[in-house]
Amino acid sequence: MGKIKTHRASAKRFSLTGSGKIKMSHNNHRHNLGIKSSKRKRGLRKGAILSECFAPTYRTLIQK
Repeated sequence: MGKIKTHRASAKRFSLTGSGKIKMSHNNHRHNLGIKSSKRKRGLRKGAILSECFAPTYRTLIQK
């Protein structure tokens, strides 16, 4: 059985932290920003940690 290939689209969007958690950025921060409040846009700037229930799936996709 061959090696599992890295899912390149996921690898560009998610990354692993040193402790093994999966780091991601928020969506909805590309366009139509005039409609959104300043508070909402400030929150979308920061990165986020993927929920632990999804982590095993994404870890296999972005494995090195």
